[in-house]
Amino acid sequence: MCAARSTARSRWLPSRSPEPLVKFPVHLGYRALAQLARGAAVVAPPSESKLFRALRARRGIRGRYRRWAEAERDRQRPLLWMHAPSVGEGLQARPVLELARARRPELQLAYTHFSPSAAAFARSLDVDFRDYLPFDTPGDARIALDALSPTALVFSKLDVWPVITREARARGVRLGLISATLSRGSSRRSRTAGAVLRDAYAALEAVGAIDDSDADRLVQLGVRPQAISVTGDTRYDQVWLRAQRVDRESPLLQRLQSARLTLVAGSTWPADETVLLPAFETLRSAGVDLRLVIAPHEPTPQHVTNIVEWARQSKFSLARLDDSSASAADVVVVDRMGVLGDIYSIADLAYVGGGFHSAGLHSVLEPASYGAPVLFGPRHENSRDAVLLGQRGGGVSVANATDLARRLRGWATDVTARREAANYARGLVRSGVGAAERSFELVERLLR
Repeated sequence: MCAARSTARSRWLPSRSPEPLVKFPVHLGYRALAQLARGAAVVAPPSESKLFRALRARRGIRGRYRRWAEAERDRQRPLLWMHAPSVGEGLQARPVLELARARRPELQLAYTHFSPSAAAFARSLDVDFRDYLPFDTPGDARIALDALSPTALVFSKLDVWPVITREARARGVRLGLISATLSRGSSRRSRTAGAVLRDAYAALEAVGAIDDSDADRLVQLGVRPQAISVTGDTRYDQVWLRAQRVDRESPLLQRLQSARLTLVAGSTWPADETVLLPAFETLRSAGVDLRLVIAPHEPTPQHVTNIVEWARQSKFSLARLDDSSASAADVVVVDRMGVLGDIYSIADLAYVGGGFHSAGLHSVLEPASYGAPVLFGPRHENSRDAVLLGQRGGGVSVANATDLARRLRGWATDVTARREAANYARGLVRSGVGAAERSFELVERLLR
């Protein structure tokens, strides 16, 4: 990964701002939607839907911020507010928060998220305040800023909110963005998104881009060239450190250890399983002694049951995660969340889900950090990490079940090829370590 360096270049010319005739009605529409969401939170019914959960979780949010401020906010201490919408962005924020806690003990730390899926992750962080991001309305923004009184507000990856950004800037709050990346096909590059977001990106004082191409695209989004440096992706530090710290003697991993070759399939969707499961059957029929540990992205009872029924019909021995027979089973179903990052440590080979699904590919860095060659589906064009893995020989994209079976067989039966791919995968992650340090230096500049 690149060391921090200025990326302001003469070739970056400021792009034309959206015409006022477009910008004004789009802003009005955005504000109306934000107010509509605030009203919807009051009437949102109990539901497992992420949308309804996100709305209901924001009931009483103004009061929660105010109560924390009254009881916990020390106005004599600077406060760093970091926002990361979901778990992936939270993993990028975590190394910087940990450095801030260790090196700046006088700081108070606040962490906000958008998605309900990040609530459990937020509870794992060593921060003084954690909650959902309020609605992006002037009223909510002012109450949150009054309560937290931040010295700096730093966003993770790309998720910059225009109203909160405007209100924060008006109060002199320093604004930043870490591990910033923008794919070529991002909807944020559209004319409508530009009308809403350009001013917010232009207000950022310090932006750490993952690489040069991201920096180029961020300037097109509105970020000032002089605000950008290339600092890398802090997720590399996160996954590398986790791989070094994993407890291989834990009861969970001890139950799963086996002398047999192990394929760990993580964050799979049904679309992945229509390719993965037939490929596994093909290999077993061909005499390849491979076992499968599969962790569905959403381990709902129905999703788990579908995999269990397939294994039974295919006459594979089966175990759930906590069964004592897991080490001997042909197929192990991971029926709970939060453990996949450790389970990748037992993988000889890994399959990462999402590449056959419209939601996009999940993280390939976790298995790569343990030295597992990684396979994934064709929809990976927005995953920089998957592209790099493919270029460096640590991962391969597959088109269908036949292709997957062929690739798996090659690595399963050729020890030398498997070890080379494992070294390439691990080497990619190792090369990115250091981004957290560079990103923390960027944040520190905002706190001075």
